[in-house]
Amino acid sequence: MENQPGQSQKKNSNVIYFLIAVVVALLGTDVYLYMQKNKSDTKIVYQNDEKTRLQTELDSLEAQIEQVNIGRTKMSAEMQAKNDSLRATIKVLRKKLAKGQLTAAELGKAQEDIKQLRYFVTKYTADIEELKKQNTNLTVERDTLKTNLANVSTKAATLEKQNQELDTKVKEASALKVGVASVVAYKVKNSGKEVEEKKAKNTQKIKINFTVASNTVAEKGLHDVYARIIDPTGNLITLADSGTFNADNQDLQYTYKTAIDFKDDGSGYTIDWAYSPFQKGTYTVILYADGYTMGKTSFFLK
Repeated sequence: MENQPGQSQKKNSNVIYFLIAVVVALLGTDVYLYMQKNKSDTKIVYQNDEKTRLQTELDSLEAQIEQVNIGRTKMSAEMQAKNDSLRATIKVLRKKLAKGQLTAAELGKAQEDIKQLRYFVTKYTADIEELKKQNTNLTVERDTLKTNLANVSTKAATLEKQNQELDTKVKEASALKVGVASVVAYKVKNSGKEVEEKKAKNTQKIKINFTVASNTVAEKGLHDVYARIIDPTGNLITLADSGTFNADNQDLQYTYKTAIDFKDDGSGYTIDWAYSPFQKGTYTVILYADGYTMGKTSFFLK
């Protein structure tokens, strides 16, 4: 039985429709796969861009920490711990971002960690700046105290010098001074009687007679008196028991030492000094008391 022409045409049309459907399905699949690939590529590009941004953020935060620590003074243990903790956190985040591929969850976690890190770095920066401000204030206070102390020390030194000068003036003012003085030479007879003598070869002792000028600030009572007797050749006469004393800011050797009872009543005093042999010429007698020269006189022997 032969096929009819109408049935054959219908069959051919069905095949064409099927082929067209297959082609359309294939095209649809290609389009879908292309779109999915494009979407995946976009996601990878987005993740890579975000990783770069986050790494740049870490660089910025680390630079901020370095900058705030420049020229800092010694930090407290707490501040040093914060500094170390922040640096350790940055190091950990850098390792995470260095991974080849990050999942969306990992990237989100890194974003959150860096957000918290930014907060802590900002707070740390503020704390360091406050510490620097406090240190600056302390430095100013210290320098002010040093200046005040230097001023006080200068004033104290000035007052001490003035006190020393005043003390010196008081001591000098209270030192005994000779009113009038004279020296008489004597020889001693066998009977013990003392007779004035003018000749050196016969002189056996001298008497230094003096009064003390009135002095209301001088201490009443006993005062040591030192006598230095210079012979005609300019040499100081000393004996075995001669010692040293200080007067007019120098150490001196004395010829004779005694003491007088000062009452500020115009009393006269006499120093008996036995010595032999005397030589011809002029002798000088200098008296000292209270660390200063009292006065001096001289006498001549033929």
